[in-house]
Amino acid sequence: MSSLRYRDTIQQMSDTLKHEDKLGAVLFQVQEDLRQLKCSLENITINERGKTLDIQALDAAIGKTESSIRKHAEDYLKTVTKQLLVLPRIEDLQQKKQIPKWKPALESIPDVRPPREDLQGTSPGKKHKSALTTHLLSNPAHPNNRAIMQPKFGISLPDFHKRSTNAAKHHRIIPGPVVSLPTIEPKGRHSLAMPEEDMRTMPDTSLLHMSIQHKAASLHPREDSYSSKTGLIGSKSRCHKQLKWETEPGSTCERIGRECTPLWTTKTPPPSTTSKSVDHRFMMQGINDLIPKSPENLPVQVPVNISKYPFTIIKGRINSMATDFCHFKQSFSLCWSSVVDALEALEKLLRDFAVPLAKVSGERLVEFGHGWDNGWRKAPPVIGLFSVLENWEEVLGLVLRPGQRYKGEGGIDAAAIHIQSCWRRYLAQTAYLRHCRRKWAAGTIAISWLMHTQMLRVRKALQARRFRQLENYRSRAQHLAANWKHTQSSKRTIIHIPSLGYSQSQRMNLRGFDILQNIQISRVCDIRDENVEVIYVCPRHLGEDILHYYTSLLKCDGATDEDDTGTPQASSSSVRRFIILTPEAVDYFPTHNMCLSTLLKYSPRTLKRIRNLIQGKQAYIVGGVAHEDDLAVADELGVPILAPEPAIAQLYSTKSGGRRIFAGAEVDVPPGQGDIYSLNQRWLFKMDSEHDGRGTAYCDICYLSCYNWALQEYHRYGPELWNTEWIQESVLLRYLDEIPEWLARYGQPAKTSCYPSWACFLKTFLRQGGVVEAYPPSDSVTCLTVDLLLEPGGEVTMLSCGDQLHGSCQLEAIGSTVPQTSVRPEILQSICMRVGQACLKRLIVGYVSVDLATFLNRNTMEQKVWAIDLDLTYSDQLAMTQLLLMMTGGTLNCHTGCLEVPTPITEKCCEHQIAAKPPVVNRYAVIGSHMFHSNLSMLYHNVFFMVCKAHGIGFNMKRKQGTVFTVYDSSERCTIGMITVSEDLQGALLTFARNLSDIHQEISPSKMQGDTNFKELIKEIEDVLQMTVQNKMRAVEDKLAA
Repeated sequence: MSSLRYRDTIQQMSDTLKHEDKLGAVLFQVQEDLRQLKCSLENITINERGKTLDIQALDAAIGKTESSIRKHAEDYLKTVTKQLLVLPRIEDLQQKKQIPKWKPALESIPDVRPPREDLQGTSPGKKHKSALTTHLLSNPAHPNNRAIMQPKFGISLPDFHKRSTNAAKHHRIIPGPVVSLPTIEPKGRHSLAMPEEDMRTMPDTSLLHMSIQHKAASLHPREDSYSSKTGLIGSKSRCHKQLKWETEPGSTCERIGRECTPLWTTKTPPPSTTSKSVDHRFMMQGINDLIPKSPENLPVQVPVNISKYPFTIIKGRINSMATDFCHFKQSFSLCWSSVVDALEALEKLLRDFAVPLAKVSGERLVEFGHGWDNGWRKAPPVIGLFSVLENWEEVLGLVLRPGQRYKGEGGIDAAAIHIQSCWRRYLAQTAYLRHCRRKWAAGTIAISWLMHTQMLRVRKALQARRFRQLENYRSRAQHLAANWKHTQSSKRTIIHIPSLGYSQSQRMNLRGFDILQNIQISRVCDIRDENVEVIYVCPRHLGEDILHYYTSLLKCDGATDEDDTGTPQASSSSVRRFIILTPEAVDYFPTHNMCLSTLLKYSPRTLKRIRNLIQGKQAYIVGGVAHEDDLAVADELGVPILAPEPAIAQLYSTKSGGRRIFAGAEVDVPPGQGDIYSLNQRWLFKMDSEHDGRGTAYCDICYLSCYNWALQEYHRYGPELWNTEWIQESVLLRYLDEIPEWLARYGQPAKTSCYPSWACFLKTFLRQGGVVEAYPPSDSVTCLTVDLLLEPGGEVTMLSCGDQLHGSCQLEAIGSTVPQTSVRPEILQSICMRVGQACLKRLIVGYVSVDLATFLNRNTMEQKVWAIDLDLTYSDQLAMTQLLLMMTGGTLNCHTGCLEVPTPITEKCCEHQIAAKPPVVNRYAVIGSHMFHSNLSMLYHNVFFMVCKAHGIGFNMKRKQGTVFTVYDSSERCTIGMITVSEDLQGALLTFARNLSDIHQEISPSKMQGDTNFKELIKEIEDVLQMTVQNKMRAVEDKLAA
């Protein structure tokens, strides 16, 4: 049965081959007739008996018939291509003008039917082998397929797994998007090799490849995703198919036995109800992609042979009856199905752009049709369509002409679509931009509101925390006031935080701010009281040399005798009672000039160590200039502060606040405010928040033109009537006219390094506020500083008093002489007690510094004392006084104005003298806390002390006199402090001046004097010495006269 079935199959194939030529011709002829009929019916309108003929229905019927015929034609072609055929001999094309139809002789087809006698008596093994052979024949990819085809059928297949290198050399690689002429072999299809005798007589290989190789020499069925293309040939939907453009990288296209992807590839979406606007957008986008970005991207025409099958397309229409087109169609009838789609796409493109004439190369069109995979999702590449044209340059120039698309088929609709799309795009873009702006505005408002609410929450939280800290401060202050006497008589720990809580602008403008905070390092000398332990918080990291120096100083308590070598006896207990700590936040904020309380607040390790050190002990904090962070540090440590509340301190530390306290204490103050029109020679302008003479300016009254006239008026009315307002009114009006010009011309800041001009000073003065007061009307004015302790229990204690020493600025104190000698002690005591009580009434406790000015009244020749300034802080003079008292072992009796130093007991004293109280002698000291010299940085501290020792500068512990230095930092080393102690004031001043002169000469070469205040201070000391000599001579004269 199997042999009979096999024989019937062979017979059917033979019958098919016999009638293939006739059947193919009939199918294609019918298809062409239907196409012509369809084209003619599109332009005909028939009216029959008043009725209009439905052309669309007729067109649909014709299209349906055409699709059916095309399907049958496709089935026929598939049947033919599935057969194993041997290509026939092709006669020389040069002898014939047209390619004859392929009429293969049945004799040339080898008889593959096995003999009957062999099939009948075959064994099962042979049957299995025959079935395996048939299976291998149907699979051309199998490696044994070639081995079976050659001996069985005499067909020599090419080795398509190996690419011929010789063949590649004969093909030209053409850069650019133009399609080359060599044959494109579709994927999955391979041609059969011709017999040798046929190869010798074949005149044109490329023609053979283009005409029949693709269809007739297929070894296996086509693997098309869509089996039927008949419905696409005549349908109207193909005519409206648009091209989608994509650009792929690459500049060369090689077509050697494989398919080459062109530079521009296209994709066609499946049929759907896509709007015309989308199709038009794709078409215009593709045309825009054709515009070359540079001359290198222009298509290059390939030099090829003259086309043998050219035809023309006029106005996008093909004349199917034209001789050239009929010749082309008849020559490629067997592969016409692959050419139709490309031809229709080319017609559509030429109609859309109203191309009047296009010359088509038939060979290139067939090559393009074979290489184009016209699936649903792929449209023909436009560059490929242009490559089939012989006049592609003219057509491309016309297509690229602006507005050409709107002259072709459907141009009006395309223009309308383009205009509408542009307008819709404008409206959409405008709406989108408006939406983006509103969205941005809404986001900005939302973020601002969130930040505002967050800031409110943070502000409220901070206010609540600070209020809680203030409440804790008040409760601890009440406990400290109630137990103050007990605290002073028992063991206690004092936490010294020398913080300068100035405003941020002031702190940023101060040079060496950390050194200024460390000037009071001599606070550690509080350990001279055996019940006191000191924790000193230092704003800088101190070197080992400084720590060793202060350790050596603190080992000498002033009452310890020296041994035979001159070295003081060590007091180990005093060394264990002080510790110096540096907050770790100093390294985190090196350039922010934060006050020490703020740095300690952000130093948790230092705070923890302090808590451990004071655990179970009585402790309190002694700060500097009050700051809000003082409360935070005290709350973290759980200890009270011996200072007023920060708000109260900031209120009364100003110049205006000090005048209010002085007015409440009923002490004399310089004329000001209501007394501003007093006839004084100089007026001072003091800013409220500045310090150390920085915010002070002056102007001399002698430059007023009306000053002499006002003096005459004063003498005419006398002192009693002059105080009435109606007499001063005329002088006031004249003063008001001249004061603005007088200040602008003669106003001068006291320290030009802070405020270079009067205009700059006046701007800050008006912004911050201040006071205007008179300068003492005398040529000889002495200023003194008194340090008070306002105890929480309500008592006022004078701790230090000294006459000020000034440098280049007469309003800035850089030193003092202790004790003061310019005011009688009882008068000074009275003034200080009244000021202290006035402060206590305003809840001010702790350390207070009062600045006074004394001079002789010219009229009465009586001594006048004015209170000129009040600082609610621990002063530099008090810190240096603590070091002085520790080194001398004495006490400063402010009631008598004497520095009492006990005389050391020697071995020669008798036993009854040892039991008695040691004698007391008076000493005088000169204190300088701000000695600055830029050349000091060239010497390390140990070298500096060696230089001083070489000049005989040192302190004699046995005689309780000499020189003691204070050092503040290990890096810059430009600022030092110095104390000289002598038996009389004149000797202390001379020692101080001589030390400065020796140090300056030692560290300052002639060509490098450096920046220093030594010279101004030496000059100030000389003036003081001269005044001292004059006072002594006057005292001697008065005594002799008496």
